[in-house]
Amino acid sequence: MFQIGEYVVYGIKGVCLVENITHMDISGVDKERLYYVLAPVGESTGKIYAPTDHCKVMMRRIITKEEAKRLMEELPQIELLGVSDEREREAKYKEALNSCDYRRWVSIVKTLYVRGQERVAQGKKITALDERYMRTTENELYSELALTLEVPREKLEHEMRERLVQG
Repeated sequence: MFQIGEYVVYGIKGVCLVENITHMDISGVDKERLYYVLAPVGESTGKIYAPTDHCKVMMRRIITKEEAKRLMEELPQIELLGVSDEREREAKYKEALNSCDYRRWVSIVKTLYVRGQERVAQGKKITALDERYMRTTENELYSELALTLEVPREKLEHEMRERLVQG
């Protein structure tokens, strides 16, 4: 169980602060069931109420500073997302994004970065699908890493792009 004051990653909603653990006082809702009250980081309004015994949406603690530093060092070795069939592309992106696995998020970002470079070199534009998944995945990954490493997000984004170019 997560604790009040702890940061978690909640599905594709991203990094959230556990503000409270409480029972819901709403008609039709089991009064005995406990819920996390989550505040998405970077949003001044809006709360997420997630049952503590709910397993449909992936929820995990944010990575530690050591894990984040290791991830940054290992960035060049992380494999691209294997997508051999264009029709399966979105399903692979969605599966990796929904996994809440930050290594798979890096795979998406690397894959989309390389794919974007290849398309530009061919005189083509980046597809709307690729652009949407790149934006979503970068937001999830960079928000978590910036918080964990205690660096401004812009600085982290710049460093990640430089490492992608090297890798």
